[in-house]
Amino acid sequence: MKKLVAVLVISACTASVFAQQQPVQQQPQPPRWSPASTEWYTPVPPKVQPGVGAKPPSDAIVLFDGTDMSKWESSKTPERGSRREAAPWKIVNGEMRIVPGSGGIQTKEYFGDCQLHIEFKSPPAENYNGQNRGNSGVFLQNTYEVQVLDGDNNPTYVNGMVGSIYKQSAPLVNAYTKNGEWQVYDIYWKAPKFDSNGLVEPAMITVVMNGIVIQNNFILKGDTPYTGLPTYTPHGRLPLSLQDHGTEVAFRNIWIRNL
Repeated sequence: MKKLVAVLVISACTASVFAQQQPVQQQPQPPRWSPASTEWYTPVPPKVQPGVGAKPPSDAIVLFDGTDMSKWESSKTPERGSRREAAPWKIVNGEMRIVPGSGGIQTKEYFGDCQLHIEFKSPPAENYNGQNRGNSGVFLQNTYEVQVLDGDNNPTYVNGMVGSIYKQSAPLVNAYTKNGEWQVYDIYWKAPKFDSNGLVEPAMITVVMNGIVIQNNFILKGDTPYTGLPTYTPHGRLPLSLQDHGTEVAFRNIWIRNL
């Protein structure tokens, strides 16, 4: 019995020594990257001077600065062979005001992806309520509406209130201040993409109102019709347009940046 135990002990020691002599299998190491291999130096982004106060950034296209409406024209479809009429709204004290019943206006220039800054002011509430109070709209690419409406104690359907993507998305919060005060929209727009087969990528929008995010990367289901469901119809770059909905909404300090 003692001999058997001794043999087992010697065998175990021999196996242990043999195992220690075997080469250790090294795990493959990931490639070593130099910091410079993930750096690039061109193209260098252009220098843009930020706006201060009401002054727009240096690369912005100023659409209305309070002095003229030369960047705008009537949205009404002209007669065949005719050019669009001049924008029919009026300038009062540096504000661009809707002339109710004259029709909407649109930019002469066409846009796609963009950053838009626009300020608006609702007219006196008087006895108007709901959709009849301070109604207008900002139409990206002449098709997709961000609602303009008096939001001061003015109940209406929430996907049609101020800051909504009309009939598609209610705002996250009501950031409207008071009737008669200027409201500020900063809109970040990613245009829809189409190919020969139709929609490739839907539109996406972020809206900041008075410094508060009220639409956060909302993906649009299509256009924003008053009646029916949204649909996409292929298009390219199109004008920015503002709606005449029968009330004397005022606008100022409108600028846009192509993205």
